[in-house]
Amino acid sequence: MIVRDTPHSLRLFFILKGSVLPLIYGKILFITFLGAGVATAQYYYPNVFPNFTPAPIALFGVALSLFLGFRNNASYDRWWEARKEWGHLIVASRSLSRQVMSYIDGNSSLGARAQSYVIKLIIAFSHALRHQLRNSDPWPEIEKYIAKDDQVFLKQSHSLADALLMLIGKKLADCHRENLISDIILASLTNHVTSMANVQASCERIQNTPLPFAYMLLVQRTAYLYCFILPFGIVASQGLVTPLFSAIIAYTFFGLDALSEELSEPFGVSANDLPLHSISRTIEINLLDILGEKALPEPIEAIHHRLE
Repeated sequence: MIVRDTPHSLRLFFILKGSVLPLIYGKILFITFLGAGVATAQYYYPNVFPNFTPAPIALFGVALSLFLGFRNNASYDRWWEARKEWGHLIVASRSLSRQVMSYIDGNSSLGARAQSYVIKLIIAFSHALRHQLRNSDPWPEIEKYIAKDDQVFLKQSHSLADALLMLIGKKLADCHRENLISDIILASLTNHVTSMANVQASCERIQNTPLPFAYMLLVQRTAYLYCFILPFGIVASQGLVTPLFSAIIAYTFFGLDALSEELSEPFGVSANDLPLHSISRTIEINLLDILGEKALPEPIEAIHHRLE
């Protein structure tokens, strides 16, 4: 995710970090050269293109703008819902850890081990969920938080994040059987575990349910078609500035299309995707602090205005 102060009006035109321009500049150049060719032909051969009225082009542009607006809204809704779910994960993780430290007696060795065990599993869950959503290997990052007796079970599980929640639930049940927590406290702790499971399910739903392909295809085809015919429709009225107008409109429509495609997949590593690494590191720092650890990992900092 791009994090930076709003640049002043002049610098705004020269910023590439976080812009979709690197993704679409080839398309813009093609439309610009097409516009230049059409304008040149119109200049030397004035009757080569009929004098079209710009009304159909304007109506076509309005319709395309509505399509792109609907798609951008749908993509942003997915992005924002994903961000809210990770916000809920922060709340559930902190609340569960705080209650574990408050309600389980840490003065006994049994209670202290249970506290450390559960909180480290919560940390491992946040990292495991991030790696699951990004299709990467979580073990180099979470192995230090997993007891050796549990690693075989976790490595054999189909869903690592779900298996970690299962271990947390089992440990809380063991604490109840050993009279470390009461029935009421167990129910409260279990509610937070359920909230973490809800976050996992919501993120999986977002990841596994993309925007309808036919809708995306329709919008992209319409954008390409509009930008291709635009120079022919405006050359009679705009003349030699046709390439300029064509480039600006192509940047707008192709840029909206590319941006909505990025936002529709919020868990990736593109410039405008969610900073899941930073969020999971925040959970890790907070929970280790709750546990009383002194050597805390450093927060993830933005590199060149980009936070991952």
